[in-house]
Parts: sequence; structure tokens; C-alpha cells
Amino acid sequence: MNPAAGTALAVLLSLVSAAGYALAAVAQARLAAASPAAPDGRGALRALLARGQWWWAVGLNAAGALAHVAALHYGPLTLVQPLGALTLVAALPLGAYCARRRVTRTEWRGALWTLGGLVGLVAVTGPTAPGEALSLRESLIVAAATALLIAALASGRLRGQGGAAGPAARGLGHATASGIASGVASALTQTLTAALALDLPGTEPTWWQTALLAVLISGFATGGLLLSQTAYRGGLAAPLAVVNLSNPAAAAVIGVALLGETFRAGLWGWLIAAVASLVAARGVVLLTKGGAVAAEPASAAGPRPAAVPSTVSVAVPVAGSSGSAAALPVSSASLASSVSPVSPVSPVGEALLAAVPAPPVAPAARPGQAPRAIGLGAPEGEPMPAPVAG
Repeated sequence: MNPAAGTALAVLLSLVSAAGYALAAVAQARLAAASPAAPDGRGALRALLARGQWWWAVGLNAAGALAHVAALHYGPLTLVQPLGALTLVAALPLGAYCARRRVTRTEWRGALWTLGGLVGLVAVTGPTAPGEALSLRESLIVAAATALLIAALASGRLRGQGGAAGPAARGLGHATASGIASGVASALTQTLTAALALDLPGTEPTWWQTALLAVLISGFATGGLLLSQTAYRGGLAAPLAVVNLSNPAAAAVIGVALLGETFRAGLWGWLIAAVASLVAARGVVLLTKGGAVAAEPASAAGPRPAAVPSTVSVAVPVAGSSGSAAALPVSSASLASSVSPVSPVSPVGEALLAAVPAPPVAPAARPGQAPRAIGLGAPEGEPMPAPVAG
């Protein structure tokens, strides 16, 4: 295959990968919104595995990963990785369409800022010497440190001491943990590939060491998927952006700290990475605000209180006529003022009070017996409630 055809196929596969990841994220977000969050989390995983929509999301994620690997086979990393950032741009309109709303301008701005920062990070990162991989000891150290970091992020211990955080903050914490888990899973996958090719640094691994790497990869990959599912309870756009940012960031930290890699272009590469990180952080903030603004109309669309009529009809007995009454239109404001305990009785209130017949008077109580209430709603023989002081 000539280079032009390989590049075109890599671009096509990258777009397919981005679409698969976007559809999977939208499916996970809808599942998170439809599933009630249990406080103790008991039975949440079992209920999740019983949902067909969850397995659709898993299949779409797997399809996106396979398309991404195939795109890397036909195209360079500098082309495929930036195109993978289009997942966020594709997920925004898809999520808004499923929610039957429009993407806000703040969300579009946040997506563009995040996309620019992510492309900048990917452009200056990447292995300077392909084929390098972690040793088995380094893999175990990275796995243990990552597990502790993920546990801290998932439990909320890194949110500070300012009190309980809202769903958005918890979602970003779980999204960060998800991206880190996926990034470490990718680094361990590279190590396992080198081990199977008998090119692992250090001594030749035994079968149990290879199996241990496979178990670690499966654990981090599954954990990243479940953490992203939890993160989408706080929205779609901002958690998805954090997942896409923390994944290459974790891989870059492993490469710089353990594999001797560095940012491209030397000092300028470090400067570009710092600026790109700030740009991406600005985009995440905008996506968080845009998601909150878009959620306000949905939460405000509740049952409206019943309207109070401006005029009500009051039945008043007519003097001299037995059993007859006349309906008089009275405004609600006048009626409220006439019965208000802190305002003087209005003329309308005086007419109403004069038309209402007085209740019968209770007979005098015998000594030692409490007065009885007659015709006032209390059963005969029960003590009348004490009058309320005006």
C-alpha cells in the first residue's frame, strides 16, 4: 500500500474510532442518568451487568479501541492521536440530541479549548525511542502506585477539606481516575507485548509473570470503564474531556519518569505542554459551566403550582329567605385581607361575618367539668380547645 493510501486509511479508521468512543460515552451517560445511584453501592455492579445498554457501550468501546490500533498500524502516532481527540467533539452533539436539547455556546467553546489543549499535549508527547517498555519490577511498582492513586481519587480524599463535593466534582474525580487507569493499562499492554516477543527488559519472564501482567491489564481496563460509568453521573462533556486528558498525561508521566523519554523540541516542548495543559483546563471549566447551564431548564421543568383565581364566589345567605343564598364575587386580595389576623376587618369582611349565623352557645359546665364544644367541629363531650390569643 502506498503512503497516501495508508494515510487516508489511517484517517478513516481514526474517525471510526472516535465515533465508536463517542457513541459508547453517550450510552454510558444515558445509563448513568437512568440508573439511581445507591449510597452504599451494593448491587450496583450486578444491576449494571444486567443491562443490555451497558454491554452495547462495552462493545462500542472495544470497537473504538480496535479501530485505533488498526489506525496506528497504517498511520503515524502524530496523526492518529490528535484525531482521537475528536471523540469529545462528536459526543457533544450526540449527547445533546439524545437529551433533546441544543449544545450551548459555552459547551462548544469548552470543547474547542479542550481539543486545542489535547492536540498540543499529544503533539509534544510520544516515545522518542519506540520499542521501549517497562520491566516487570517497574510494572508492579506502577500498578501499586496507580491503585493507591485511583483509590484516593474515587473515595474523594483528594478534593480537599472544603466539605462535601457536588456531583460535578465527584464526576471529575472519577473521570481522572478512569483516564489514569486506562493510560496505565496501555503502558502495561506495551510491556506485555514486549514480553510475548521475548524482548522484555531484564530477565526472561516466566509464564506466571506474563499471566500476572495480563491480570493487571484486565483489572485496570475494567476499572477504567467502570470509573467512567460512575463519572458520567455528573454529566457527559466535562468527564469525557478529563478522561481524554488524563489518559495521555498518565502515559507521559510513565514515559518521562521510567523510560527516559522527554517532550519533543526540548525546552520548547515543555513550554508547549504547560500552555496546552492550561488551555485544556480552561476548556474543562467551560464544559462544566455549560453542562450546569444546560441542566437548569430540565430541572426547572417540574409541575407548576396551581394558579390562584383573582376572583372567587362566596355564597351568602339572603335575609328573609329560608335556604336561599346569593353568590357574591369577591377578589382574592380582599378576602385575604378580611381574614388576616394582623389587619383590620375590611368592609367585605364585615358583610361576610354579618351574614354568617352565629354558632350555638355551649351550656354552662357543671363544677369540675370542662366546657363542651357544640357545633364547632369537636365531638360532644370532649373539651373545647383553648382560644387563641389575638
